[in-house]
Amino acid sequence: MDPIAFFIFSFVSLFVIVSPIGAVVIFISLTNDMTVSQKNRIAKQAVILAFFIATFFVISGETILNLFGISVDSLRVAGGILLFTIAFDMIQAKISRESVTEKEVDVAHTREDIWIFPIAMPMLVGPGTITTVIVLSGDTDVFYRILLFLAIALTFAIALLTLLFSRRIHRWIGYTGMAVIIRMLGLFLAAIAVDMISTGIWNIYSAM
Repeated sequence: MDPIAFFIFSFVSLFVIVSPIGAVVIFISLTNDMTVSQKNRIAKQAVILAFFIATFFVISGETILNLFGISVDSLRVAGGILLFTIAFDMIQAKISRESVTEKEVDVAHTREDIWIFPIAMPMLVGPGTITTVIVLSGDTDVFYRILLFLAIALTFAIALLTLLFSRRIHRWIGYTGMAVIIRMLGLFLAAIAVDMISTGIWNIYSAM
């Protein structure tokens, strides 16, 4: 794949899966009783941790797959199925069960380390994001991995801005506007999932 096309595809895939807009309502709910400075500190800590988790799996993903004897294409198919279930929830404007459950949100209100759980993981970096970065980094050279790092950095930079201005975004867009955006992102994610599944199946078939 052309480097520019790879960067754009990686960024769009990650942005749609991370879905910062989808995290706005939950983030506001969890930080509702905090001051602006406290909320901003939580946002920065969560995004930095999420970024390092994602980059860790870019570096170690291939090693982990080899350790368990799993091919990139097998993960591509499994990850595509997972992403399609997430997309299905997003198209219905629901909170993805892969991202965070309602019970986990309720429990989080009693925790002091919400920037770790559930904000950094699994809201920003869940199984879908981890699967995607491993698949994107598979069978690529150092240059393409650098492009992937840049795509991850851009994605989480936007996520940080979204969380820092979450209350303003919620006022400007409103619940209806965010529901429309989430549905659109869900449609794109479904297309990405189908592409991952079909590519993985074809590669497995071709290798037989």
